Amino acid sequence: MNAKDVINHTFGHSDRVLKYYINDLEDAELQLVPLDGMNCIAWQLGHLISSERGMVEGIKPGSCPPLPAGFDENHGKNKGQTDNSANYLSKNEYIALIDAQREATKAVLESLSESDLDAPAPERMQRLCPTVGSVMLLVGNHALMHVGQFVAVRRKLNKPVVI
Repeated sequence: MNAKDVINHTFGHSDRVLKYYINDLEDAELQLVPLDGMNCIAWQLGHLISSERGMVEGIKPGSCPPLPAGFDENHGKNKGQTDNSANYLSKNEYIALIDAQREATKAVLESLSESDLDAPAPERMQRLCPTVGSVMLLVGNHALMHVGQFVAVRRKLNKPVVI
């Protein structure tokens, strides 16, 4: 197994876990804020999509599908606790965007050589990820940083344990 294999496995694991947690949620449930100061799942899904797109575009500009108008703004900082449901999409729309972005991300990863993965990351990302490979690994792990918050929503809604 090489670095690209590990990163691809991370993508798959992360995607499965995220989808397990949202599979049985309704659109309105994605907008529930379980505790003051937490962001709703809809915002977090948008943040994950927008962040992944930004990281991958930093590595290979022009490689990612466009996002709907206003998407980045509606999923930017300080927007996650809004009561304005017009800022959010349906679960199926988020899943379609997640899947389209992930396919673009996988295509970029496939296009990189092992030595490309060792190259310095784009400057704006180097504080967290010094190399292109570490950026791609963060892309794969990012959802796992958020799904713990999804559990709070699931508990509040008395949904079953999925993992």
